[in-house]
Amino acid sequence: MTPRVLVVGAVNVDLVVHAERLPGPGETVVGPGVERHGGGKGANAAVAAARAGAEVRYCGAVGADDTGDGALAELRAEGIDVTDVAVLEGVATGVALIVVDGRGENQIAVGAGANAAVDPAAVRAAVARSADWAGCVLVSTEIPPDAVATAVETAAEHGLACVLNPAPVAPGLVDLLGLTPVVTPNRSELRDLYALVGKGATDSETAEMAAAVADRTGAPVVVTLGGDGVLVVDPQRGTTPLPAPPTDVRDTTGAGDTFNGVLAAALAAGAAVPEAAARGVAAASLSVGTVGARAGMPRAAAIDGATGPG
Repeated sequence: MTPRVLVVGAVNVDLVVHAERLPGPGETVVGPGVERHGGGKGANAAVAAARAGAEVRYCGAVGADDTGDGALAELRAEGIDVTDVAVLEGVATGVALIVVDGRGENQIAVGAGANAAVDPAAVRAAVARSADWAGCVLVSTEIPPDAVATAVETAAEHGLACVLNPAPVAPGLVDLLGLTPVVTPNRSELRDLYALVGKGATDSETAEMAAAVADRTGAPVVVTLGGDGVLVVDPQRGTTPLPAPPTDVRDTTGAGDTFNGVLAAALAAGAAVPEAAARGVAAASLSVGTVGARAGMPRAAAIDGATGPG
């Protein structure tokens, strides 16, 4: 059976400049040109899930402008159903400004635009519409907190598996942790979540912080560690490190989104979290060899070749 994923999140257009190094505060760096790519953590993850073999529906918002038209056309070209993407008059489509250095590391500033106007009522309707269709709901947090909360809460009401990518972490997320989402923070986001669950901001070990968050969720926490892979901390199954394979890194933009999309697709197909996370690691490692958040996102066959089918 084909896995089915509903993604709720942001749609952006990425403007990318490549420079020898990232700028410091108040500093200007100059690169040779500007590239335009489709972006937004949620939209990127949706593309990754679709390329991994899932049927994907998307819920979000764009402006009624040429940028928004192009963004939706790119999603449709990946086979993604954008019926639940609102097209809003009088507001611009979201834009991300990205600088990538010679090592593939990046800095990103986002202008939310229409993403800041995603309507919780529309989110509720989208999740309810997919209740008997989706195997997993993936939620990213570049949209208003009440829209995020509605997505997670409605998924829980309908008994749907939910992946919550807390990028960024907002204080209200702590109230959603009891709804058993699979949370996928990076190291920095994990520290923020650890503080929110009442443990304080400390220099505790990653596994200890993840265990504290998992105790609150009652579900696995999957910490993305960049080139070190991921760490899965499960209240029932313990801790599973999943190292990333050696790879030639050209651009890390979108690697986390690739991981989340493939993770959600694998969960929707019935995989356990460690197995789904292993597919996500393989896909993210393949993605960083190409410039652009989506350009290197692999197809299912390439992921199978790196991990074995499933």
